[in-house]
Amino acid sequence: MPEYCIRVKRVYEAPDPEDGCRILADRLWPRGLSREKAALDRWVRDVAPTEALRKSYAHKAERYEDFRTAYRKELDENPEAEEVLCFCRSALRSRNVTLLCAAKDENHSNAFVLCEWIKRKMEEKEDVLLSV
Repeated sequence: MPEYCIRVKRVYEAPDPEDGCRILADRLWPRGLSREKAALDRWVRDVAPTEALRKSYAHKAERYEDFRTAYRKELDENPEAEEVLCFCRSALRSRNVTLLCAAKDENHSNAFVLCEWIKRKMEEKEDVLLSV
């Protein structure tokens, strides 16, 4: 049985068949990008960081760790994040999942934090399932 993965990519990069399920994880639509070129399967804007958190971070490297901590807290308290987790878990049974963002540095983006959060939650759920 093939193993599928969840990863992060800039939404401005061309879609690739290896992307599998393409999910935009930004609250705002990316500038200058048509819906056709984005080739999305889903847009999870309500799981993206709040406007206040996004503005306070402003993609400044020195604020990343604080942003990461605050965004994880938002995800833990957001019931829609659990829905996205379930959707990703289901999609990963048959294909890769690619979380998309407009940020120039996808490794310091909200999509990257969301990806980490989903992976951690899936590992926690696996531990619970294995211990039953």
